[in-house]
Amino acid sequence: MTTLPSAATRTTTPRSAPVPTFAVISGAQVQDALDGREQQIVDLVEATYRLHGAGDSVNPPSYFLRFPDRPTARIIALPASIGGPQRVDGLKWISSFPANVSAGLPRASAVLVLNDHDTGYPFACLESSVISATRTAASAALAADRLSRGRPRPTRVGFVGTGLIARYIHTFLARTGWTFDAVGVHDLSADSAAGFCGYLQQDGGAGHATEVTVHDSPEKLIRASDLVVFATVAGSPHVTDPAWFAHNPLVLHVSLRDLAPEILLASANVVDDVEHCLKADTSPHLVEQLTGSRDFLDGTLDDVMAGRVTLPTDRPVIFSPFGLGVLDLAVGKFVYDEVARTGDLRLIDDFFHDLRRYG
Repeated sequence: MTTLPSAATRTTTPRSAPVPTFAVISGAQVQDALDGREQQIVDLVEATYRLHGAGDSVNPPSYFLRFPDRPTARIIALPASIGGPQRVDGLKWISSFPANVSAGLPRASAVLVLNDHDTGYPFACLESSVISATRTAASAALAADRLSRGRPRPTRVGFVGTGLIARYIHTFLARTGWTFDAVGVHDLSADSAAGFCGYLQQDGGAGHATEVTVHDSPEKLIRASDLVVFATVAGSPHVTDPAWFAHNPLVLHVSLRDLAPEILLASANVVDDVEHCLKADTSPHLVEQLTGSRDFLDGTLDDVMAGRVTLPTDRPVIFSPFGLGVLDLAVGKFVYDEVARTGDLRLIDDFFHDLRRYG
């Protein structure tokens, strides 16, 4: 490996292209590039949603690789292309192996490949579990802000599921101006719940919360919270009673498959992308299958931000984000540019071989 001061050698036009370069960016470098920039990343995610809403992106369906001998596991390919100032193409390749948890490993692992807009050559491979968690948390924080406008700002947050994603979402909320009087925690694993409580204490008082409560049921947590975050690995709905949401909370349904159709039908529903979200047996997809209609959807987050949709205050509001590859590209390109700026790109010598067209 060779460390060079910048990405200046990377091609910009096919006509005068120098030898393409290829960089590998580690998880530690990704973390360093993103740490402390939560508001900047939320703003980047907002701008990317707006680009996507304006049609300046390509975001085809994700491809799910499943295994007959490992039915709980999957690897997902998210190809995408984004215009605007980023102008980058690429692919996120992310695996979810729940059995890893019992072996002491995180459930998910991922890489992100960035491709040059003009030549198509891949120019970087980044460790992407941090990027994926970051864009998910930034999207959740953005939605919490935008979807709570016009109603009392939530002061009691509850987390159903207390893994990496929950931790990132709390961090983004706390570092983008949210304060809470109470934080609720529920997880099927007592160890996970205890670990999350430890994180909350270490993080400086759980976003200025005065109270942290571990609930023994999702019902108790939901009834005690006006902002509810679902960040589980549930494969099918396990929360079925609309009465639990009678106080009209804002719900960040990040894990997508926790809520029964009856709950969505009694709520206002916002997604990140309609076509992406209504597939793969997500809760919104189950509603469509049940009713044969998409009328239960109020719109997308971009619709809300652009003022095309006004949300009611007399029903729960549920945000169900499928997770768009364009967000990974935007955050990944931000990381690449930051690592290049600091002169810490690790370029792989001779990664591309035999570049003479005629040999």
